[in-house]
Amino acid sequence: MTAAVPTAEGPTAEGSGGSPWRPPSARERLRILEQTRTVAMVGASSNPARPSHFVATYLLSSSTDYTVWFVNPRETSILGRRVYPNLSELPEPPDLVDVFRRDSDLPDVAREAVAVGATTFWAQLGLWNEEAAAIAHQAGLSVVMNRCLKIEHARFAGGLHLAGFDTGVISARRVRRPGSASAG
Repeated sequence: MTAAVPTAEGPTAEGSGGSPWRPPSARERLRILEQTRTVAMVGASSNPARPSHFVATYLLSSSTDYTVWFVNPRETSILGRRVYPNLSELPEPPDLVDVFRRDSDLPDVAREAVAVGATTFWAQLGLWNEEAAAIAHQAGLSVVMNRCLKIEHARFAGGLHLAGFDTGVISARRVRRPGSASAG
């Protein structure tokens, strides 16, 4: 079942034999980001006008300490980095699978994320698929849908206001960034 949901908080995806999935709270999303070391971007694009390219640029910047892999069978290189045709070709299981694909593609990507041993299934802004959430949740993965990984990371790192915009505040106060090994 696929449902387009205009907000990040939406219906739950019923799972057989377990509690239904529900969107994680801000505190739970922060925990996911803090525990993540590797990110696989499924549907990454070399086109600078695509949202995935913008997110990739951010994730590769000094703003994060994540190891980032790009997954797209139609690409060979993005931002000077190798692109893998699928998740099973990655050098190791990713902690977080960040998906930039159509809603209808999400269940198959969720199955692939489960098969390779990912710990989090993350569907970008505008993406919501209850079947995919149930697949990943039933397998024990954390599930985030209709959220931008870049925006969430920047919020918790102090770069964005909770409403999602740049606060314009400049401070010398050190902030511990999610995904960073060093504390501030």
